[in-house]
Amino acid sequence: MRKYKIYIDENLPKQLAHGLNTLQQPQNLRDGLEIEVLSISDEFGKGALDEDWIPKVGAENGIVITQDSRIQSQKHQRELYLKSGVGILFLNPPSKNGFSYWDMVKKLIEEWDNIKTIVKKNKTPFAFRGSSSRKFEKM
Repeated sequence: MRKYKIYIDENLPKQLAHGLNTLQQPQNLRDGLEIEVLSISDEFGKGALDEDWIPKVGAENGIVITQDSRIQSQKHQRELYLKSGVGILFLNPPSKNGFSYWDMVKKLIEEWDNIKTIVKKNKTPFAFRGSSSRKFEKM
């Protein structure tokens, strides 16, 4: 059974990582894969620099869910995640204020099957973008 690590960036509530991990565990056998959902702030420390955690996540062929579009738009960070072999799911917030907590929870739960399909079918590195009104699509 192939193992996947999905990291929730610190710009999203770490409780999402804990909750999704708990909800996914009984599904792993049925899904034929092993997914572990982790919080970047728990694993690498609150305020960890992207330049520090990206290579570590890449060493595990990890996947990140983030609202930080700078990782894609800043050349050095884009090159770093590509070189490191990280899969990234960029989630565009509905406004400058971002998602409300419960809207974020609903969005990730609604997209969870799609996220699992993306993770299974795409070799890292990869990038997908989704929003409050759109499913994740390959960039």
